[in-house]
Amino acid sequence: MGRDDRYHGSRRQVLRAVTAGSVAGLTGLAGCVGDPEEAANGDESLDTIELAVLEPFTGPFSDLGEERMQGTELAIEQINDSDEYEFEIEYETYDTQSDPEDALSEAREAVQSQGAQFLTGCISSDVALSMNDFALDNEVLYTPGAADVAITGERCNEYVFRFETSTAQIAEAMAQWTHEEQGDRIFYHLADYAYGESVRNEFESRMEELSDDYEAVGETRAEFGATDFEAYITQIESAADEADAVVIGSTGGDLVAFLSQAADRGLPEEIPIVTTTASFTPVRAGAGDAATGVFSGVRYYPEIEMGDNQEFVEAYDAEYDELPDNFSRVGYDSIRMMMRGVQAAGSNDPTEVADVLGGLEQDTIYGPNEFRECDGQAVNPVWMGELTEGDDLPDVEILTEIDGEEAIPPCEDTGCDR
Repeated sequence: MGRDDRYHGSRRQVLRAVTAGSVAGLTGLAGCVGDPEEAANGDESLDTIELAVLEPFTGPFSDLGEERMQGTELAIEQINDSDEYEFEIEYETYDTQSDPEDALSEAREAVQSQGAQFLTGCISSDVALSMNDFALDNEVLYTPGAADVAITGERCNEYVFRFETSTAQIAEAMAQWTHEEQGDRIFYHLADYAYGESVRNEFESRMEELSDDYEAVGETRAEFGATDFEAYITQIESAADEADAVVIGSTGGDLVAFLSQAADRGLPEEIPIVTTTASFTPVRAGAGDAATGVFSGVRYYPEIEMGDNQEFVEAYDAEYDELPDNFSRVGYDSIRMMMRGVQAAGSNDPTEVADVLGGLEQDTIYGPNEFRECDGQAVNPVWMGELTEGDDLPDVEILTEIDGEEAIPPCEDTGCDR
């Protein structure tokens, strides 16, 4: 499929520096991005950073893709307006349609026709995993927007760096809270693709560590993009007397439809519903009152008083007349962190950038952060929240917080071999 007409076309812009936070330890770095010898000699010629933005502008994750695109564009605009560095960026957008084959076709076009050296995007874990392999095969740098653990775990490689919070990190907050507040007997309802499987595996592994009494009392799976959940809700209802909570491993339109139908059936009154992504604004907006009373892991919320988040919130609100959410913050700092790697490497060669980006401490919306050298995963804090009654859509009441170092698995447990 071709590029989405709404975003079609390249935008050649002057990319001069990274704003809203400097790279720790790079205060004295001077010169332009390009040939290191030319930079040392004071040559101020520009190089081009070819960026491909691959998002699901159509399909079940289109709302999330649009949101991530806004964060990406804001970061690029801020970088362009800075006058510390001078190099040229050209970027085009491509519609993945949440399909791995479509995404690969678009990525091939980006590399072959556009000459893209840096890729960002993809909400679906299946799509992002296909892009992992593409990045390695084509030696291009990739910052994904999906959460499956394997992206920076067993399917990791040296060209992939993720600012999105992984399922392992969010499961840490969810499992601790569920164990302490609800109990240890869990029913699972999963979207039947990589992300749903990852939710089950990560949540279960943490419950097993927390409790000798943990028990999985049942499971249902729905195909990706399903719209009718009545049969699954009936199965969950039949297990409500045995289970302490039902854990939902799905997102986007799938989760909205499930929550809406579950509320119509009165399921939240029978069993606590614990989710990975109900805190996302598009999910809360789509489900409306049906989301009230649902519990959710939280990757981001605008009120965070960390790093330069409040500056980000102010700029995002001014640009789009709305508050940022999870995927907008992912797009925003994925670009900022990637381009700081370009700055630190003094090169637009993805291999050279990858060599310096792992372990490079940076200022982010969460404060000092980094893509770990061992797996390319950002060290992000996580929260547990409850969706409560709000004015236009349910609010998120924060219940617990876990810092980034506690939430992220040890390097030796990731399965990543970089």
